[in-house]
Amino acid sequence: MKRILYYDCFAGISGDMNLGALVDLGVEAGHLQRELEKLNIEGFRLEVERDIRKGISGTKVTVVVDHPENEKPRHLHHIEELIHKSSLSLEIKEKALSIFNRVAEAEARVHNIPLEKVHFHEVGALDSIADIVGAAICQEALKVDEIHASPVQLGGGFIKCAHGLMPVPAPATAEILEGLPVKSGLVDYEATTPTGAAILAATVDRFTERMKYTIAKTGYGIGQRDGEIPNVLRVYLAEAEESTDSDVLVEEAVMLECNLDDMSPERYTHVMDLLFSAGAAEVFIVPVVMKKSRPGHLLCVLCSRDLADAMKELLFTETPGIGLREQVVLKHMLKREMVAIPTRYGDVEVKRSYLNGRVVNEKPEFEHCRILAREHGVPLDEVVKEVMKQLYG
Repeated sequence: MKRILYYDCFAGISGDMNLGALVDLGVEAGHLQRELEKLNIEGFRLEVERDIRKGISGTKVTVVVDHPENEKPRHLHHIEELIHKSSLSLEIKEKALSIFNRVAEAEARVHNIPLEKVHFHEVGALDSIADIVGAAICQEALKVDEIHASPVQLGGGFIKCAHGLMPVPAPATAEILEGLPVKSGLVDYEATTPTGAAILAATVDRFTERMKYTIAKTGYGIGQRDGEIPNVLRVYLAEAEESTDSDVLVEEAVMLECNLDDMSPERYTHVMDLLFSAGAAEVFIVPVVMKKSRPGHLLCVLCSRDLADAMKELLFTETPGIGLREQVVLKHMLKREMVAIPTRYGDVEVKRSYLNGRVVNEKPEFEHCRILAREHGVPLDEVVKEVMKQLYG
């Protein structure tokens, strides 16, 4: 059984909410405090208390900075030096530095400056150092095999930051979460902070809404706000069955489907080419009988979640369809590799698929065989037979 830490970010995530949730899940507050002391810096302390939001009780962790007037901006190298000189474990150091680097890289892109010239106010502050290093400490203390998370709620409205009044998400948050699944608009404030976003981006192995686990324990981290939506971060400690298919990759994808009964068949090739060019993993057409016994076609598109909007736009603009269906699916894909097989006509690429370490399928690349057949003036089957002869004798 695999031990899983699952972040349910339905109301967002911040550094202090993360600490509260992981302490509520079972990390001892005393252990967290003792580990943070290994940074050998003074000026902050943890306040750990029980609190409640909309009937949900949990743990609230507040990093209290005793002398905020002594706080000053720090560059990334200052933080790296601080962590390297500490007596924290190597695993905690590496994870904390990975989180800090996520924020630094985002700030460098936002301001178009080299990484070494980034100087942080918010993330260089003592409370954020405690939040990020504390996240690494707590995650390591839970001794999980994998970390999973739901899509991240960003919130809405505007925030005041170093760049002025900006719409949610903050520029750094948007950069950090680039390529990851997000939601917005649940609340009219910043639900996910740059620190919270960086913790997820640097440590989560998989983002998914489909949980196939046995939940062992649930924890709640209480946030600073109290509105209509409970300002909490929910985390689960769970167990999942180990996969016996070591060569099977599982990932989420989106399946789009639309019924078409008034499109000229000759246009399907054009639409399919556009969808594939835009990044679709698969496009296929199925004959169907529609209402009033009209013959039609079901056009299906499989793509990654981040490409779904682009695919929908193509379907609506390049077909007469006025509606479609969308669902999140799981793709199970065998491990594969391309190998060059020498033949008397030249090298032919062969795709090999593996399951549990053994080859279960070998297939010559059709286009490569076709090119060689044309070059040598022989039937296509001759090239294919030559490849199979080399493979199986």
